Amino acid sequence: MISKNNLPKIALGAWAWGNDGTFGNEHNIEDLRPIFDKAMELGLNLWDTAFVYGMGTSEEVLGEFLKTCPREDYIVSTKFTPQCADPSAENAVTAMYENSAETLGVEDIDIFWIHNPVGAPDWTKKLVETAKEHDIGMIGVSNHDLAEIKQANEILKDAGLKLGAVQNHYSLLNRSSEDSGILDYCRENDIIFFSYMVLEQGALSGKYDTKHPFPEGSDRANAYGGSLKEIEELNGALDEIAKAHDAKIAQLPIAWAISKGTLPIIGATKVHHVEDAKDAINIKLSEDEIKTMEELADKANINTIRMWEKEMK
Repeated sequence: MISKNNLPKIALGAWAWGNDGTFGNEHNIEDLRPIFDKAMELGLNLWDTAFVYGMGTSEEVLGEFLKTCPREDYIVSTKFTPQCADPSAENAVTAMYENSAETLGVEDIDIFWIHNPVGAPDWTKKLVETAKEHDIGMIGVSNHDLAEIKQANEILKDAGLKLGAVQNHYSLLNRSSEDSGILDYCRENDIIFFSYMVLEQGALSGKYDTKHPFPEGSDRANAYGGSLKEIEELNGALDEIAKAHDAKIAQLPIAWAISKGTLPIIGATKVHHVEDAKDAINIKLSEDEIKTMEELADKANINTIRMWEKEMK
């Protein structure tokens, strides 16, 4: 079984490897291989993906890389997305689980998620059936609010299973999973909270500003493009804290997410993304620095809720 003790401090996300237009650029498999190799070299062996990321493309690319590693050397996380359910399958959750396992080249998946609450709690009940057929290391739910998380946990408990993980959008600019009590509930119930979009798809990396906009036509340009002035000011302020730690701006949100007791998922499309994430693990922020960062983010007042999401309550 998977536990917090055998997980690295961060996960690496392969969403952008799906080339689905979200990030405004495409990545060739030969360009991604060095990223995978560097991550494994640094001990960052937890990989998060989903069938819906490029409708299988992300899983296919990751699966090609995983083939070259002993099974015990990596941890793989993927998801059942209700909107992609096969209506002809006896159990669409099992069908997607088995398809993903085959694509990734594994017999069993370490962490398997219900990607969003559409159709809940019925899909959670179907997942119980899947867990009876397959050795799932950890069961998780993603994009669920507190009531939906509690409901999923009760369904799993009644079946003799455990909710092991929650994965939600959580960043300096979106702390609704904290404000709503989800983080507290996870701590109280030994549930690992995975924070995704910690860097807000690059908005908190220091790379983009009024003179350097997001890739034209990308989803993130549509989401953040109208807030470039605020993003520029926020990152400028964060840079002062980063300098005190001899760090990069992009490393601060990662260190912040870890300091809040979460396991951040960091998208990696360049080798230095992996190296920076690894070094961010060692940054220890003071309580005053954390408070300052959060106050700066609140002052920026940037709406980061995406079209597939809701504000947690």
